[in-house]
Amino acid sequence: MAKDKSAKKRLLLKVGSNTLTQESDAISREKLADIANQVAQLKADYDFIIVSSGAVAAAKEFVKLQDTETNIVVKQALASIGQPYLMRLFHEAFSKEGLLTSQCLLSYADFDNEDTQQNISNTITVLLDNGYIPIINENDTVSTEEIKFGDNDKLAALTASLLQVDLCVIATNTNGIYTKESMKNGTPETIKEVTDLVALKAEVSDSKSSHGTGGMTSKIQAATILQKNNIELWIVNGLKDGFLTKAFIGSHPKTSIRNL
Repeated sequence: MAKDKSAKKRLLLKVGSNTLTQESDAISREKLADIANQVAQLKADYDFIIVSSGAVAAAKEFVKLQDTETNIVVKQALASIGQPYLMRLFHEAFSKEGLLTSQCLLSYADFDNEDTQQNISNTITVLLDNGYIPIINENDTVSTEEIKFGDNDKLAALTASLLQVDLCVIATNTNGIYTKESMKNGTPETIKEVTDLVALKAEVSDSKSSHGTGGMTSKIQAATILQKNNIELWIVNGLKDGFLTKAFIGSHPKTSIRNL
């Protein structure tokens, strides 16, 4: 089902575990409320699709299983436990703003099949047309890529490309991508605009943060997918209150990656 060009613009927002937990050991209800409030402010102009990590982090809040850090199967079990709880928290926060949410669990294999891609596009289009915000996560009980590698950055890029969104935003725990020299000097400086991804790769490190599994390398991989589909990517600091609405008015630093 093709996107209706006369409709509102589509914005895909990806929020990682560090954003949702505010780098703590539990999902932050305050951060979910902040995200919901921003979506409510922007909903007149944008249809939102949210790709959310955080199922494992949600489960860790109240479940203790052995070998959590090393055993992929245990992490899959935690994701199964945490996903319903995560969705409940989204529903509670968004309903207070009068927003409707729905759950979509996808795996990377879904993007290898044209029929499945069409089904995904059709379903999400119907949800958007009826005022629902799809909350998408990887189906970790049958897939392990997000747990092991990309913290849903690649999933966000693939989904954004499939749905022909107008803008993709990745909320992380930095003010965008910093120059390598500024990191060496201990005074991080945000790279504001990027068109050359080859040059950008030379600027980033592959360090990963406490709950997330992606790092900046996975964000550049996502940017590569998006750039091929002519979709602009913003990388913003989701730990800050109002990170998205402030990014739109230029009062919050971000890295914008786009085509020439």
